[in-house]
Amino acid sequence: MSLPDQPAPDSVAAGVVTGAVRTDPVPRKQVVSWAFWDWATQPFNSVILTFVWVSLYLVSDSFLPADVAAQNADDALVCSRAADAATEYCGGLSQLSEWYGWVTFAAGILVLLLAPVLGQRADAFGNKKRWVVGGTAALAIVQFALFFVYAEPQYFWFGAILIALGSVASEIAGVNYNAMLLQVSTPRTIGRVSGLGWGMGYLGGILALVIVVVLNQFSWFGLDVSGGLAYRLIAVGAAVWTVVFALPFVFNVPEAKARFDRPRVGFFQSYVVLVRDIANLFRSHRPTFWFLIASAVYRDGLAGVFAFGGVLAAVSFGFSPTEVMIFGIVLNLVAGVSTIIAGRLDDRFGARAVIVSALVVLIVSALFVFVFREEGKLVFWIGGILLSAAVGPAQASSRSLLARVAPPEMQGEVFGLYATTGRVMSFLSPLLWSLFIGWFGATHFGILGIVIILAIGLVLLLMVKLPKHVRMS
Repeated sequence: MSLPDQPAPDSVAAGVVTGAVRTDPVPRKQVVSWAFWDWATQPFNSVILTFVWVSLYLVSDSFLPADVAAQNADDALVCSRAADAATEYCGGLSQLSEWYGWVTFAAGILVLLLAPVLGQRADAFGNKKRWVVGGTAALAIVQFALFFVYAEPQYFWFGAILIALGSVASEIAGVNYNAMLLQVSTPRTIGRVSGLGWGMGYLGGILALVIVVVLNQFSWFGLDVSGGLAYRLIAVGAAVWTVVFALPFVFNVPEAKARFDRPRVGFFQSYVVLVRDIANLFRSHRPTFWFLIASAVYRDGLAGVFAFGGVLAAVSFGFSPTEVMIFGIVLNLVAGVSTIIAGRLDDRFGARAVIVSALVVLIVSALFVFVFREEGKLVFWIGGILLSAAVGPAQASSRSLLARVAPPEMQGEVFGLYATTGRVMSFLSPLLWSLFIGWFGATHFGILGIVIILAIGLVLLLMVKLPKHVRMS
């Protein structure tokens, strides 16, 4: 992947834009430093949230009462089997998964209330970078605090609340980070720069997981990691990673100037401005409005696939810690490769065709895993690989389709709405995940909740009437 050419020293005044699409060359250092934020925060997503800390520690028998945890002393129970799912042990694990889902749901509501307005105010006041740095610092502090979540039942809620706070901090920072894409790219390079960020994220996740696997294979080089110490040290390592690799963004990416075409109002008045902006978009550019709604729904389903994939592997399918981490490495690798391939398919067949195909694959694969769950780990491996192969293309082509459907004079504003509306529905997947587990009493029923979100998003996308020039592109 080539980067934008290095401009002459004086050709970029401050490397900033004021809300319009940028046309002047962007310094290579700014582009790479911006993309490094994805690398810096990826361990929280891949190691903490998805494949290691939550799935192997927080919702494990480490937080069950000792007498209940002892029921599976020989690791003989597999909670995806109907006979095992009815045991007190599997019921306890399902309850932890349900509780974790409710805490995630609460975090999604908080993001819903805060992210759109904070993103709008950052745009108006010219402090997007400040919010990125502040959110990243809060994320690092949360990861450091996870060291104090000991492997005892009374610490479960402490750990779950910290994870929720970290998710909120990550999302708030991410809204402003995504909104800075137009600041470090031009119309000619936006796809490459965006893809660089996605790629850095996938690579960072793979490397972080590989490091954890190596430590685990060498038994932490003789260190006594009983009592959850291994996972607590992993959280500290993720925090250090975040701090170190966020520094290029801090030092090399300039703050954007304030947009004086945006109203500077109080916090609560900002909600009125947000509603007014969305209403104007609905009246003047309806396809863009409906795509933002549809994508907000199915993108939350995509987030749910990764958010709860590790939990399903460990709790429902009996993956060992090493198997879960290797599973995560493979899924990140498959997602990265499929995203690159999807870029070519996007150019040839159109972005919506890629998204629709990816969502269909996701729904069918998830149902395959649910229906054939009692056949064991092979089913989850097959379904997981298919799911990860579809997630990346859906994410990448969504941004591509928005670039085509958004009015040229509103590119900056619409991309800001895209970054925030994606968080508006961020409570749906954890809500349905927890409801289905609570209703049916087994973790694997959470799959159906994710399927419903993806299906609703697919239907909404099919109902979007795209302009002719977009349908044919």
